[in-house]
Amino acid sequence: MNQNPQNAADQGMISSVIQRYIVGARSSGYETMATAFHQQATIFGYLGNDLVAGPISALFDWHQENGPATELHAKIERIDVAGSVATARLELDNWTGHRFTDLLSLLRVDGEWKIMNKVFHLHEIE
Repeated sequence: MNQNPQNAADQGMISSVIQRYIVGARSSGYETMATAFHQQATIFGYLGNDLVAGPISALFDWHQENGPATELHAKIERIDVAGSVATARLELDNWTGHRFTDLLSLLRVDGEWKIMNKVFHLHEIE
C-alpha cells in the first residue's frame, strides 16, 4: 500500500465515513448511517438463503426492523486507496446478535468520500 501523504489523508477521511456508518448502526435511526452512503449506493449479500440485492435502503429497512446494535464491535481491517476510488474491509461483531464481514467500495464524489456499494457476508453463529 502506498503511504504517500495524500493517501494517508484519504485513509483518514474514509475511516471517518466508515465511523459514521458504525455510529448509525449503534443508534436507533438510520439517518447518521445514511450520510456515509451515496444516495444511489447498493447492497448485496445473503441473509440465510435470501439474497439481498438492490438499493442501500434495504440496509436501512433491516436496521429499522432489528433496532440499534448497541453492543456492536467494529474493526476496520484495511483500507486501500487508488486515486478517487477505495475499498475497505470491515468486521462487525454482534450487530443485534449477528456477525458480518463487509466489503465496501468507495468513491470520492465532489471532494467527499461516499460508500457506493456494500457486499456482505453473514457468518454462522458457532
